[in-house]
Amino acid sequence: MLFKISDLGLRDIVNLVDGAKLGPVSDVYIDLETGKVLSLVLSGGKKYFGLMNAGRDVVVPWEKIKKIGVDTVLVEVENNARAL
Repeated sequence: MLFKISDLGLRDIVNLVDGAKLGPVSDVYIDLETGKVLSLVLSGGKKYFGLMNAGRDVVVPWEKIKKIGVDTVLVEVENNARAL
């Protein structure tokens, strides 16, 4: 399946550990030397007055992405996932 990175922002991110719907993809970390995607950054919440995040962003390593579907991305992260 081929898709654009920008399409990830339209998909629901669901954690297989607890079934929770996580925030939308706000950024992608890519290794410029190899071209591989290293991780997804999920937005932690709404921003106050467009300046400060209400929640913390979560970084999901590529190894924790289990399945990318048409509407949903399934990930497996513990509740204490690395927050930014």
